[in-house]
Amino acid sequence: MLIMCSWRFSLLLILLIALCCAAFTQVECLNFSFPRFQDEDEQKLILHGSEVVKGAIQVTPDVSGDSITNQSGRAFYRKPFKLWREGKGNRRIIASFNSTFVLRITAKSALGGEGLAFILADHTPLPENSHGKWLGIVNARTDGSSLSKVVAVEFDTRKSYEEDIDDNHVGLDVNSIYSKKQVPLYGVKLSAGDDITVKIQYDGKNISVFFPLTDETVKNLVFSMPLDLSDLLLQNTFVGFSASTGNDTQLNCIRSWEFNGSDIGEYPNGPNLLWVWITVPVVVILLGGVSFYFYWTRKDGKENLEDAYPEIEEQIQGHSMGPKKFRLKELRRATGKFDSKNRLGTGGFGTVYKGFLGNKEVAVKRVSKNSSQGKQEFIAEVTTIGSLRHKNLVKLIGWCYESHELLIVYEYMPNGSLDKFIIGDDNFGMKITEPALIWEIRHNIIYGVAQALDYLHNGCEKRVLHRDIKASNIMLDSEFNARVGDFGLARIIQQSEKSHHTTKEIAGTLGYMAPESFLIGRATVETDVYAFGVLVLVVVCGRSPGNQNKQNNYCNSIVLWVWDLHNKDKILDAADSRLKEFDEEEMVHVLTLGLACCHPNPQERPSMRTVLKVLTGEADPPMVSTEIPAFMWPPMASFSDYTEIGLPEGQLTPFTELTGR
Repeated sequence: MLIMCSWRFSLLLILLIALCCAAFTQVECLNFSFPRFQDEDEQKLILHGSEVVKGAIQVTPDVSGDSITNQSGRAFYRKPFKLWREGKGNRRIIASFNSTFVLRITAKSALGGEGLAFILADHTPLPENSHGKWLGIVNARTDGSSLSKVVAVEFDTRKSYEEDIDDNHVGLDVNSIYSKKQVPLYGVKLSAGDDITVKIQYDGKNISVFFPLTDETVKNLVFSMPLDLSDLLLQNTFVGFSASTGNDTQLNCIRSWEFNGSDIGEYPNGPNLLWVWITVPVVVILLGGVSFYFYWTRKDGKENLEDAYPEIEEQIQGHSMGPKKFRLKELRRATGKFDSKNRLGTGGFGTVYKGFLGNKEVAVKRVSKNSSQGKQEFIAEVTTIGSLRHKNLVKLIGWCYESHELLIVYEYMPNGSLDKFIIGDDNFGMKITEPALIWEIRHNIIYGVAQALDYLHNGCEKRVLHRDIKASNIMLDSEFNARVGDFGLARIIQQSEKSHHTTKEIAGTLGYMAPESFLIGRATVETDVYAFGVLVLVVVCGRSPGNQNKQNNYCNSIVLWVWDLHNKDKILDAADSRLKEFDEEEMVHVLTLGLACCHPNPQERPSMRTVLKVLTGEADPPMVSTEIPAFMWPPMASFSDYTEIGLPEGQLTPFTELTGR
């Protein structure tokens, strides 16, 4: 007993010392140095299409036997850099930094190409098709878009387009490969295979690039340009390199790298003495907490052995052998112990955190312990999506159920959920947080969701009803392609040939739910189609589906509002006012298709196969009456399945909120 008490006292003393030290320690800034890259340094980097080989980062690797033409790659330091923070009076405090590195670019063909860049980016994934002139910075779709959120200093070795001054220059790129400033290099040949030391300096107002003098000191200013990075990048940004090759090739290497960033912590001018004043009460709380901890761990240790883990594991592994089972400690480490700074979103089902597993970015959903149906939704999601494979579905990587924690691991979607970009009408209680998407991207998103639903309804061995299609459940990858996610309410239908098999419980999100759902309390293929139709209108109109408490008000129901405009032959007025350019005929077709999917009577709604044909131009949209049809029940004799109105008490619980997860 005496030994036990002594051990507890030592623990308390350590905690007290740590707390006092924290009181006088400023926020750590980002500083690192790689005099030479070792194999183990890969753990400190995020590599996309790059690797550490022979003491250097090969940003576009030369792998024996593999072609090095038309390649691109990115390499970032794993920890982000705190670039700026909000100060008093809405004044931003911006960090400064110095980055010195040695690059070696070696032409492997007569012309060489394309180039290498030092980049600061909010997102680390490599854009698709970013080889050639794009230098791994952007691609044809994202070039010039403020959504790209990338700033680069390019070392260009190829005159790839008319605006390039030559094939040996340094340029400053902001969200585009078309440089804001270009400076030709004289006396230095970038692609000659020589080691070239470069220094990039940012003082919070200007970005400057230096090359070495003849005595190898890096003081030769190439250019300096005013630049407010706080207007271009998020507070926490990643630093690293990108490079590419084209039809003519070169090796793009970083042989050493040093980075020193200034500290802009909450108290950059000295320690926060407020910590001293809170130390005493915190220690008192810790004393009580530690005592309770030992009591709880001894008691809970037995409870953990009796947990329902085997039952849940059997259900998951009995359905799907695909997803990996993770340990809790792995996912805690990956997310920084579920640090709030890594939180991507929160919904009724739980909270999603960004994390790193090895060199891979992931999203980890932590099911809320307050969720009334947490285990049911957890099992439904893992067993459903774990067996599905489609380019427009969020990929499930793994799961964990340990110490009463329910966790699901997905591939990371850099652009988050669709609702952040699309819903901009404050009158509906939601506010846009990102720039609005252009029409071509919106149309592509609608088509992607349609492909996913067609796969769920018609392409699986067992038909799947999603039951909760909405903007916040549509995720966007780095290219703004749609990925349907959140299968917590999904249900597998055993007989895939049955088109109207129903489940026994009402589920979904108010505003997206078909009218028959409230009458019969069941989900069908047609209720998924209705939700898709609402989503189409949301995407095209740029507004939420409606106030959850006023479903029958023209000002609050998007379906009634668009149908009213259709009746007045003004359906184009429904298009989001932020859309500057679009094909009017295509717009009318998509809006009409959305209304057809939202037909009050389920048998009149098109199938997802028909929807796809309309979106690709293979078929005209279904005819839609100018007057909204009356809702009738039952709709027709063949829909006798729907006539069972009785709904057991308590089955309304699967409703989800309209806000994003």
